[in-house]
Amino acid sequence: MDSMSYERLFAQIEDLVLRHSPSGAEQEIDGWLLERFTALGQTAWQDAAGNIVVKVRGKNPGAIAITAHKDEIGAIVKASNSQGQVEVRKLGGAFPWVYGEGVVDLLGDHACISGILSFGSRHVSHESPQKVQQDQAPLQWQHAWVETKCTQKELEAAGVRPGTRMVVGKHRKRPFRLKDYIASYTLDNKASVAILLALAQKLHKPLVDVYLVASAKEEVGAIGALYFSRCHSLDALIALEICPLAPEYSIKEGTAPVLLSQDGYGLYDEGLNRLIRQAAARRKIPLQLAVISGFGSDGSIAMKYGHVPRAACLGFPTQNTHGYEIAHLGAIAHCIKILYAYCTSD
Repeated sequence: MDSMSYERLFAQIEDLVLRHSPSGAEQEIDGWLLERFTALGQTAWQDAAGNIVVKVRGKNPGAIAITAHKDEIGAIVKASNSQGQVEVRKLGGAFPWVYGEGVVDLLGDHACISGILSFGSRHVSHESPQKVQQDQAPLQWQHAWVETKCTQKELEAAGVRPGTRMVVGKHRKRPFRLKDYIASYTLDNKASVAILLALAQKLHKPLVDVYLVASAKEEVGAIGALYFSRCHSLDALIALEICPLAPEYSIKEGTAPVLLSQDGYGLYDEGLNRLIRQAAARRKIPLQLAVISGFGSDGSIAMKYGHVPRAACLGFPTQNTHGYEIAHLGAIAHCIKILYAYCTSD
């Protein structure tokens, strides 16, 4: 893929990253995706579970779904006090020490309130409760708070309440380019949604009907994908995901995507995996094979609950998963080419 194509892919992912979409409060990205799919000449709709769906009609009977979840991890408001300090708890696999002290956005019903995720002063002794976090115990959400300097009335006027979502401040989310790598919060799974958009632009008359699904609420139980796969008769579901780089796995960084055989929820379908491997081979794209734990996808969860007969998970190697993530733009681009080849037998 040439450098100009990398530029376009980077810009597309940046557009997605900068649209907040914490699980269950995904409205900011929803409207943008509906407009973007329409601009690409596709008919898109939102279903009752919040999924954004495009159907590309195929030449033959049958249907598959390719999913990429559009929600991101973050935190959820538990309570606030008269000093404008807001207590939050995790939403999905979020850890406060990953975000660090800095600006976060509270997505109120009527307005966004920015505040500072705070852990307390460092210059303290054993008399202060946060001393233990400096050298003995990991920082937990109950030890952190969001400092807003707002009154209770101001928070109420903005619609900040128990259940309000917290995400990393928008100005902290802008992606950074490291040569041919992209670094950003929420590449999980905004980079995969960029793959869906590329397929929507390229894919015409596939072998069978292809549903491109930007799935909702994946980080809290694959809720959107489970609803979609229950409501539609699918021959297979392919989930697009990040794949963690860690010493315990055989995954290497770079341009080669990853195809999973198993994750924490169960096995993927070997027959479907074989077809994806063949599609990669036709395009002469290297493909890594892996078995990982501590991970799940729309595909493995839908297959575990019997919603689809076959599922696969194709991803791109990613450092710092569920943090400030780093991935090679070439691996993301190769996922587009593999899936196009699979859907068309090209």
